[in-house]
Amino acid sequence: MLRLIHLFKNLRASVADPANANVTVFFALIAYAAVWTAYGVITKGPAGFHPDMTEIIAWSRDFDFGTVKHPPLAAWLVRGWFEVFPVANWSYYLLAMLMPAITLWVIWLISAEYLPLEKRVAGVAIMTLIPFFSFHALKFNVNTVLMPLWALTTFFFLRSYTTRSPRAAAFAGIFAAAAMLGKYWSIFLIAGLIIAALASRRRSVYFRSAAPWVTVMVGAALIAPHFIWLVEHDFITFKYASAVHEAKSFSATIIAAIGYLAGSFGYVALPAIIVFVVARVKVTTLRDMAWPQDDDRRLVALAFWGPLLLPVVGALLARMEITSLWSMSAWTLLPILLLSSKDVTWRSVDSERVAAFAAGLPLLLLLAAPFIAAQSLPKGPPTAAVQAPLLAREVERLWHQMVPFPLRYVGGDGDIVLPVTAYAADRPRALVPGFILPPDPMALRHAGMVQLCFSGDEACLARAKAEIGGAPFQTNQTTIVQTPGRPGAEPRRYTIMVVPPRS
Repeated sequence: MLRLIHLFKNLRASVADPANANVTVFFALIAYAAVWTAYGVITKGPAGFHPDMTEIIAWSRDFDFGTVKHPPLAAWLVRGWFEVFPVANWSYYLLAMLMPAITLWVIWLISAEYLPLEKRVAGVAIMTLIPFFSFHALKFNVNTVLMPLWALTTFFFLRSYTTRSPRAAAFAGIFAAAAMLGKYWSIFLIAGLIIAALASRRRSVYFRSAAPWVTVMVGAALIAPHFIWLVEHDFITFKYASAVHEAKSFSATIIAAIGYLAGSFGYVALPAIIVFVVARVKVTTLRDMAWPQDDDRRLVALAFWGPLLLPVVGALLARMEITSLWSMSAWTLLPILLLSSKDVTWRSVDSERVAAFAAGLPLLLLLAAPFIAAQSLPKGPPTAAVQAPLLAREVERLWHQMVPFPLRYVGGDGDIVLPVTAYAADRPRALVPGFILPPDPMALRHAGMVQLCFSGDEACLARAKAEIGGAPFQTNQTTIVQTPGRPGAEPRRYTIMVVPPRS
């Protein structure tokens, strides 16, 4: 403990020195990602990957310009990551925690334009207290991917707006396109930044420069291949979204919109309360926080409120229910709104205390992680996600007893197939209708496949046999007894149907 206190004192002195602040914060964020990765491995590893995580691995096996449900960027990132790292709990949770860590680094960079050093330190520290940057970020999905992309788009937009730099404008277009390739929800970011640009008092200077048009051209060029893919596949992702998010009643939409706003602000309540209490914020200061009068801070406020509030308008127009979790990428500028007002008095000692609390909390949680993991283990029979590493090895063993070539396709129960394909060394594709685009029938015939079901699941077995058709196959019954992290858990039995390749 004494060593930790001494280390923190050295860290505090290093951050207080402007010459060392950037390097210190950079390595502090690396440590932040490492601590939360360890927490995720201990507390979530025994339960296996979340379905969102295995689904993205399944999409990543087809390097294409789109997927059935979402644009392709998350799948591309996972594909590239697992080309370097093994598919394991530690590597996937590390990738997940890089998303908030990069976002916090961008927040640190943006705040340099608007906050003094002690407020910059406090701003990054309070953002780590938002669950989006820790607990929720551990579940890697298309929402967490947006966090650094929205931050980077906002960063370069603000810079291009104030400097009219073509370089900054080009980067704004690059990251705006990347955000759209992450999730279509990013249309609210782009619309919000357009409104901010039009509403700012300096709009005429900005729009007479090359900056906005460079952003538009670069962004459009990068999004074009995905648009072509959408046309070729009859806008399949839009059809999926329409089917899943069907129109609701107006009253249900209003209730959901209120829930979105209440939940979103609830997630960031702790950082706001800390600032209000420490700085003894007055009512007049609240007004200056939310809607500043000077041009630079007003532009930041516009860029903050637009992407956060526009989803409410969109939901009411489309009669669509929205959830507060989808706001996780919209908080990049929150520290500037809370701390940039001259009426917010902030001392160095305040930053030190807030930073100490923010640094100590994840360390305490890491110490408590084994107990949390023991308390959160699911009751009842283990899920296929828990047993997937062992089941994947057994599937590939049975396949290679009959076939000398790598396993290319696995079908059956989606709850089994997605985690098994994630862990399988041959990196097969998942045959899950509605989630994965179907392969060419002749390619499937020449490659062969495996069908997986829980033994006794007659509906799944019937679908598997229909998928196999008249092809010869071998049926195996496998019981998985050992469950990592859960000694004594009851076994589960699986039916594995091996269909060898046919010419």
